Amino acid sequence: MGLLQFGRRETARQASGPLAALLHGYSIEVMPRTAAQVADFRSLLPQGTRVYIAHLDGTPIDDMVATAARLRAEGFAPMPHIPARSIPDRATLEDWIARYSGEAGVRAALVLAGGRASPAGAFHSSMQLLETGLFDRAGFTRLHVAGHPEGSRDIDPDGSDRLVAEALAWKQAFSERTDAAMSIVTQFAFEAAPVIAWADRLRAEGIGLPIHLGVAGPAKLQTLVKFAVSCGVGPSLKVLQRRARDVSKLVLPFTPDELLADLAAAAARRPGDFPIAGVHFFPLGGIATNAAWLAERGLAPTPEN
Repeated sequence: MGLLQFGRRETARQASGPLAALLHGYSIEVMPRTAAQVADFRSLLPQGTRVYIAHLDGTPIDDMVATAARLRAEGFAPMPHIPARSIPDRATLEDWIARYSGEAGVRAALVLAGGRASPAGAFHSSMQLLETGLFDRAGFTRLHVAGHPEGSRDIDPDGSDRLVAEALAWKQAFSERTDAAMSIVTQFAFEAAPVIAWADRLRAEGIGLPIHLGVAGPAKLQTLVKFAVSCGVGPSLKVLQRRARDVSKLVLPFTPDELLADLAAAAARRPGDFPIAGVHFFPLGGIATNAAWLAERGLAPTPEN
């Protein structure tokens, strides 16, 4: 499917109010193969946008590094995924970090366990990767970690969030004993209230890392349901299930407008106290579709970009 291309143009209106404040500085995610379909990211995203690069198991490191280098050259802040379970040994980890740093000027990464069922080597968790000290030695100044507002069956098969909570507490302590700027970026969800309650609970438990909430970008309902099930999205999946029962809405793309409006309203009621620092988009319907949707809300590249 060809991606839409947006020429540089003056933005008809600029976003304002609580929604603009919530979306300001949003990040977005690409894969090397989807990035290759975009002629120029500067026509889609505001300059300086943080762009996560998903590392699916089996993706060649050459493709990952090349994508990071391209994004850096076009004026963006690449943040590659470093998945523990896909790394066979310490030498490979050291090589990846050195290549990102040396060839692409990368100084940030999302460090996570990864979706592989069984580890390729000795690494099985993000904590093991952080403990190596290799990121610090390579000059990485920003390290993000994963969050699971609705739990993770991969980590807690019993349906609790005990191990997830213990891991976040460890990462909080790690952030306090190192110089790395750390944040939590979450799996996507579809309902605001449970996510806000989860974020408040983390804060009450002493986990103060900034939280960037994962949001699924506009996409066909069937696409979202498929990804939600495969990614282990929990109770908020019922939002999509209700939508699927309404035949009149099946042919319409699902957008995150309601979720973001609820979050923005909650943030406006709690100025200076809202526990969610920003939004990270999973462009499941395509990055151009996501960018067009943001442009309609006044968040498009401006002429000076």
